Amino acid sequence: MAPKYLILADGDFGPMTSKTANSVIRYQPDRVVAVLDRRLAGQVSGQVLGFGGNIPVVASVREGLALGATCVLVGIAPVGGRLPGAWRDWLLEALEGGCDIVSGLHSFLADDPVLAAAATKHQRTINDIRRPPPNLPVASGLAKAVDALVVLTVGTDCNVGKMTAQLQLVQELNAGGLRTRFVATGQTGIMIEGWGIAVDAVAADFIAGAAEWLVRKGAKDADIVLVEGQGSLNHPGYSGVTLGLMHGACPDAMILCHQASRRYIGDYREASWLRIPPLSEYVRMYEVIGSAVHPTRVIGIALNTYDLDDHAALAACEAATRETGLPCTDPVRFSAAPLLEAIISAHRAVR
Repeated sequence: MAPKYLILADGDFGPMTSKTANSVIRYQPDRVVAVLDRRLAGQVSGQVLGFGGNIPVVASVREGLALGATCVLVGIAPVGGRLPGAWRDWLLEALEGGCDIVSGLHSFLADDPVLAAAATKHQRTINDIRRPPPNLPVASGLAKAVDALVVLTVGTDCNVGKMTAQLQLVQELNAGGLRTRFVATGQTGIMIEGWGIAVDAVAADFIAGAAEWLVRKGAKDADIVLVEGQGSLNHPGYSGVTLGLMHGACPDAMILCHQASRRYIGDYREASWLRIPPLSEYVRMYEVIGSAVHPTRVIGIALNTYDLDDHAALAACEAATRETGLPCTDPVRFSAAPLLEAIISAHRAVR
């Protein structure tokens, strides 16, 4: 039986600050019974995010249990990936109330002796999905040999829609007769897809090897593999993960993702200091650095325009196309057709 989630997002539930919670609500709303955020208790997801309908926001684990939760899902990814101190008692309450726990934090909850003892006592499970598998290889270019077209999303920053773009495309490509697999490389994607590796928890020498393993696994019986991107090539904190994914996955094509209104890297969380270069510069940078290992090119632009009105969103897409010469859309807000056509064309070219 599918779990019924109470999502913990206390103090951070919002369009840009609770990526994990938001994605599970968008793609698996039938599994979510409530979101815990004391600040917004009494509202519903639709009011906070603009989607998610009447999923309630509650102020306690007790309320979530009363609504039928069978699993508590940690729905935010705080900087450093550590458990907020006040949440430990909530997790104990959830375990005692009959819930399992799913967490994508860097600090593994199953290693906490108190939580582990409670899980054992109440016969519940703690699933730390960011825990990397053992014996990952060092990449050796094997992803270049797969028969499927490999498409990687790359970005101008973190949290601009790289995973969301792929999830919007995978269903339509499958519906059109192309066997397409989504390869999850982060905790949120793993929660939605049910498998993958959170590559930012992998030792640096093995990030590319993890990407290579994922692509080879995803390419079995597939025409197209859509690889979830991470970070940005010029992000001061996370560029190493981006580069490891690029060189391990050996993508044949890339889709560049950008939040249209964002001007500085990381400006949704903290002080702005590093300006985001023009999209055309990112296209050049990703193609040159990616092709150092395997020939690749950017075939389209996916914009995140959630905070713009319709007129401004359309104008942003048109401006991106003028600047780069590439098809552009917001695949959540508008039709994904321009990106689908670009992928189909690239697939025909390699057949």
